[in-house]
Amino acid sequence: MNTTPFWRPAAALALGGASLLGALSAHAAFNPPIHMTNGIEYMSGGVSSDEAALMQTVAPRWPATFEFAVKDGSRSDFATDVAVTVRDATGRTVLSQVTAQGPFMVARLDPGRYEVEATLAGRTLKQPVEIHAGSPTRTLFLWPAGTDVSAHS
Repeated sequence: MNTTPFWRPAAALALGGASLLGALSAHAAFNPPIHMTNGIEYMSGGVSSDEAALMQTVAPRWPATFEFAVKDGSRSDFATDVAVTVRDATGRTVLSQVTAQGPFMVARLDPGRYEVEATLAGRTLKQPVEIHAGSPTRTLFLWPAGTDVSAHS
């Protein structure tokens, strides 16, 4: 005969559930919102180390990942508040001047060829990006040393 009071397993289950809920809510604090413009979903973030880890974890599930940085001597510093415009192969703008709130931006772009413009402190970098179905693409936008990132705020 089991002499364990019935409340012990229930209490253990409740405590375990509360711990899991606490962990999930802490994780949710680092989950940037998904935005939609012209039917294109995108998300940006990565300012804190927890956000950066989350963005790098989710990036393989998004067709396009853009990373923004400023060259600083022998290393690079992350860039934020970058204005991003994406045009398809016909020149139609699919994202227009959306702001990346962190050094990473992911977007659900359909397979095809795009031109991506990223503007930071009045300096615009352009890169062609080709999206293939089932094969995520990562593109780095690296501004030269001396780009005054305080000028755009």
